[in-house]
Amino acid sequence: MKVVVGLGSCGIAAGGNKVLEAIKSEVENRGIHVDVKKAGCIGMCYLEPIVEVIDDGGNKTTYVKVTPEIVKEIFENHIEKGNVVSEYVLSEEDRSYIEGQKRIALRNCGIIDPESIDEYIESGGYKALEKAIKEMTPERVIEEIKISGLRGRGGAGFPTWFKWNATRIAPGAPKYVVCNADEGDPGAFMDRSVLEGDPHSVLEGMAIAAYAIGAERGYIYVRAEYPLAIKRLEIAIEQARQRGFLGKNIMGTDFSFDITIKAGAGAFVCGEETALIASLEGERGMPRLKPPFPAQRGFMGKPTNINNVETFANVPWIIKNGGKAFAAIGTEKSKGTKVFALAGKVQRGGLVEVPMGIPLREVIFNIGGGIKGNRKVKAVQLGGPSGGCIPESLLDTPVDYESIVKTGAIMGSGGMIVMDETTCMVDMARFFLDFTQKESCGKCTHCRIGTKRMLEILERICQGQGEESDIELLEEIAMNVKEGSLCGLGQTAPNPVLTTLKYFRHEYEAHIKDKKCPAKQCKALISYRIDPEKCKSCGLCARKCPVGTIKGSKGQPYEIISENCTKCGTCLEVCRFGAVVVE
Repeated sequence: MKVVVGLGSCGIAAGGNKVLEAIKSEVENRGIHVDVKKAGCIGMCYLEPIVEVIDDGGNKTTYVKVTPEIVKEIFENHIEKGNVVSEYVLSEEDRSYIEGQKRIALRNCGIIDPESIDEYIESGGYKALEKAIKEMTPERVIEEIKISGLRGRGGAGFPTWFKWNATRIAPGAPKYVVCNADEGDPGAFMDRSVLEGDPHSVLEGMAIAAYAIGAERGYIYVRAEYPLAIKRLEIAIEQARQRGFLGKNIMGTDFSFDITIKAGAGAFVCGEETALIASLEGERGMPRLKPPFPAQRGFMGKPTNINNVETFANVPWIIKNGGKAFAAIGTEKSKGTKVFALAGKVQRGGLVEVPMGIPLREVIFNIGGGIKGNRKVKAVQLGGPSGGCIPESLLDTPVDYESIVKTGAIMGSGGMIVMDETTCMVDMARFFLDFTQKESCGKCTHCRIGTKRMLEILERICQGQGEESDIELLEEIAMNVKEGSLCGLGQTAPNPVLTTLKYFRHEYEAHIKDKKCPAKQCKALISYRIDPEKCKSCGLCARKCPVGTIKGSKGQPYEIISENCTKCGTCLEVCRFGAVVVE
């Protein structure tokens, strides 16, 4: 009998460590033999903590939202008596969350112990590296990646083989391999989950890349806010060295390669490859002009290949199964699968991996389960603060690089934030621009000043002080920032503004002309009142009001003294009769 506990960051945050201790305590107190294991996140973050019970015949039962109290029931009934506690078992509806996916980059996440190299090897790990260095030439490895059609999963979607080949043929030595794990998009956690759940796949992918380009040294640039990912990477690197998968003369060959971790300070701009290189060199993380590209002159002025976590995680699967197998998935120009962090107003939030070409609507409704509270979907923000907003009318857009760009958004690294009818699109654009403006390194004027001026206009509109000329001014500044900025941060920062202006211009006009927020979210443009016909005079709203601005007496409708109201929304939340109205 085996019991597996999901201990990714989401599982730990939901109480996974307490569940693990409860399981160990039950095993010890009952004096029974149960193999207790941990795994990373399987992707169903909304159901954590997750515990799987696997009997001696290999039959698996998945329990969700497990607490220490539930652990006791599982042991009493399932472990000792063989009776499944159906009340806590993963439902068929939720099972579709996993069954609707195609998992390549996430193939081991939530299944193997991320701190056990033996379990990774048992799943076929390091077979691809052995095949590459013992049976293939570096040129053949690059050709296999070319056949696969793998494109960089960090955002730009540049052909992976081309970057590898450019680094290989570039003059100069030594050459370097760098893994970009500086995941900074709000709501994105794809790289973190792979590093926490299957770190060896990334190490193996990097080693294969190093063999292909002729590098002996690699670096993983991971943000310091990911302590669990760093810890598991450190364990995996040490295990790989001890087993001979990293270090000198790997697997008895002439190939040598080792990896060092660099913890970044959390600057969003360091996700841009030249700024990352500057930070890796000990300088301030600021972008550099291209060309020369990193493949020509990168880390320490030497040829450097940079790919992100998801890209490297796909490489062992491709080498092991063949480039044609990967190319058979997806669309003509966008091959394979893509990992997304599904977040926002969706029912089933978490990590998903789907074939390229799948419609956005299918991801949100078939896998994500639709919108919370049976509300209507309004839009989806794809690509994080550098991405754009896709309205409901375009949700049948297939998930591939070219189709997404046509909408005005970008694929990005994989953030997918779903919004419902209660989301103010002007405020959403303001939120993302506030983020990029603060994260701008300030090196170029267009980005440093342009994003600040755009943010000022958006804040003014949300406060009910917008002018009719603001829309035209926003568009003008946005295009200047887009065209004049040095790196990808500034070039894409206006995307949330431009796409919301394109698809939701009427909301901007309502804020400016009517001084109203259609979504009823901007505090300066809304007011609260109590409908006297619906008010039951229970007084709950008055008792809960933090500023005491609701007055009334028993038998009489209560009233909000508007001039004192802070518009916190507490009365709306606590009223059980729908008497509080937002206007």
